Amino acid sequence: MKPQRSTKLTKVFIKWFVLVVLSCGCLPCLAQSDFNVAKFDRARVLKSANQYLKEAPLTITASRSPRSAGGVHDFFSEGDYWWPDPQNPDGPYIQRDGMSNPNNFVDHRRYLMRLSVQVPALVAAWKLTKDERYANHAVKHLRAWFIDEQTRMNPNLQYAQAIHGRFTGRGIGIIDTIHLVEVARAIEVLKDSRALTMTDLGALVKWFSDYVEWMTTSKNGIDEREAKNNHGTCWVMQVAAFASLTRNRELLAYCRERFKTRLVPNQIAVDGRFPEELRRTKPYGYSLFNLDALATVCQILSTPQDNLWNFSLADGRSVARAMQYMYPYIKDKKTWPLQPDVMYDAAWPMRHISLLFAGRALGRREYVELWKTLTADSSVDEVVRNLFIRQPVLWVE
Repeated sequence: MKPQRSTKLTKVFIKWFVLVVLSCGCLPCLAQSDFNVAKFDRARVLKSANQYLKEAPLTITASRSPRSAGGVHDFFSEGDYWWPDPQNPDGPYIQRDGMSNPNNFVDHRRYLMRLSVQVPALVAAWKLTKDERYANHAVKHLRAWFIDEQTRMNPNLQYAQAIHGRFTGRGIGIIDTIHLVEVARAIEVLKDSRALTMTDLGALVKWFSDYVEWMTTSKNGIDEREAKNNHGTCWVMQVAAFASLTRNRELLAYCRERFKTRLVPNQIAVDGRFPEELRRTKPYGYSLFNLDALATVCQILSTPQDNLWNFSLADGRSVARAMQYMYPYIKDKKTWPLQPDVMYDAAWPMRHISLLFAGRALGRREYVELWKTLTADSSVDEVVRNLFIRQPVLWVE
């Protein structure tokens, strides 16, 4: 009789365990434990990193625009959708929303994107192999950009997204440093390597501390913080990433609160749409971009005590609902109900990090399976610019 009683108790325990786990929302997450991100992405990471070992650092001091009001160490970019006025060619530029001006100065933005592609790939390769060649080369880039006096970038974006004849720089330009989010993450991972000295680490932390101080106190930074579209999301994402690196608990708490009181209420409709993004001439691409940024905010800021993936307003608005809204249109873009994007429509979707982060956090296996099938890398500048998380190995185990 004892074996029968033991079997019965075992069944009762299993049933109880399943009910408890289901009630806390944990069981679906267990379904993701059989997916090894490092194994899945290893060949891609090493192929890229091996190429980048051959390429020297290139910082903003390599090029300067005569239209910049800043110095050689100041990042400079121009508003994408601003063009010369045909009626007044020498006067202030005029806007053509969604249409990028190919004659704008983009060197600094491209150099920054290059950094954001190469350093995370090198650090991911080091994490996978522990081969110090990758770590050493990543540190060369970091020293050139943030430490060396001859080549470093000043820790502000005072002259970003300038408009000829109108503004020498705007708060909206802060979005250009979304490409430092994964660089900051790479530095956190690189702390365990022999390549990064304590002196280097201290200098890097100082640079990012200075930059986040500027982001949170300058007029441009405050203007960007108050944006109610993807710019506001990206401000929170950047501050969260840099506060994580610099261990600024006060700012991390501030970003969690802002996520709950500003980002979700201002940006997500009851059905999960992003109304501010759908008003633009690139509604599909902007919706994907904002979703990736919100997912990254959740990934950076969630704790066991405060899991932002589970946060919801009383009417159900949440990042989880935004994922539910966009998932069918990522899976089958032909079902997208709005007009195609005016530019680069064919370039989307890509391997959006929101699918992987949300799939793992929410236990949605279908998100992860879709993520696996999508293209990871692109040579199109617009895609590289808007796909800012490229090395999931740095973010998940």
